[in-house]
Amino acid sequence: MGIVDETIASIEPLDESARQAARARLDSLTKPRGSLGYLEEIVERYAAIRHDGRATRGSAAIAVFVADHGIADEGVSAYPKAVTVEMLRNFARGGAAICVLARHFGLELVVVDVGVETDTRAENLPGVIYRRVAPGTVSFIRGRAMDEAQVVSALETGIEIARMLGARGAALIGIGEMGIGNSTSAAALLSALSRIPAARAAGFGSGLDQAGLKRKIAAIERGLALHRASLGEGVSILAALGGFEIAAMAGACLGAAALRIPIVIDGFIATAAAAIAEKIRPGLSRHLFFGHRSAEAGHGPALEWMRARPILDLEMRLGEGTGAAIAIATIQAALDLFHEMATFAEAKVSAKL
Repeated sequence: MGIVDETIASIEPLDESARQAARARLDSLTKPRGSLGYLEEIVERYAAIRHDGRATRGSAAIAVFVADHGIADEGVSAYPKAVTVEMLRNFARGGAAICVLARHFGLELVVVDVGVETDTRAENLPGVIYRRVAPGTVSFIRGRAMDEAQVVSALETGIEIARMLGARGAALIGIGEMGIGNSTSAAALLSALSRIPAARAAGFGSGLDQAGLKRKIAAIERGLALHRASLGEGVSILAALGGFEIAAMAGACLGAAALRIPIVIDGFIATAAAAIAEKIRPGLSRHLFFGHRSAEAGHGPALEWMRARPILDLEMRLGEGTGAAIAIATIQAALDLFHEMATFAEAKVSAKL
């Protein structure tokens, strides 16, 4: 797979000596050992991913990948497919929730059209990067969502974006998405990977009623049955069931890990991308932070299956990278504590006997 294989081969194990160096400083700060709880583990793992015992704090960015899904034509979403391109324009205008959070937290925001059905290149939407694989996927109950060349192209796009943000100084990259129908694709992917039943993996998404949820579950079960022979390898699973933006997020996970940049996973759909990336490169999840536990029904079971601890639980289910943005602010706060708190020696405070 060229760039993809090269990227996978360059991913290194976490640096345990860097983790220990960060732990030693944490234990020297003016607080009882371990009293900052999970924030201390976050700092240690950040240091280990970065191979930097000083846990140097850099800038952060959010990458939002946008694409359409053929499965949306099967009545599995409460919103029409046109919303995808309408939200792409909203991102460009700065009116979406992730735009507000990126401004609030000082995060670089990049929006990538990986395969929106309506081609907006002639509109010159500000801030949108065009890496269109195709104008949306095929409905996975009627055939493979993508061919393998398209999967590779989308993975390479994610790797490219991670490299671009790394070159600009990002030390944390959050991933998010937009695409009507993508919670159905994500549920199908997670069900294929984890064997979580479709009825547990699927949720109400952006506002389905009970009849819509039944259609969604039935579509997932039909897709899993149709593609049973293709559900062994990461790329073939993506080709059968996935979306361009999900594949691109998986590529961003691979690309950032190769650069020693922690990726902050957003919600349910981003978790499906992380799970596929882990399938493609076992052990990758050690390089990831899971930003939050989504209110989407399948997210809790998926996190449990991945043995992933989310940083936040705010009952969010918006997507777009919104949960990742707030989690990044939490990670940066943990790093500020690590760097700016005084040690017992500096503050002339007596340590524990």
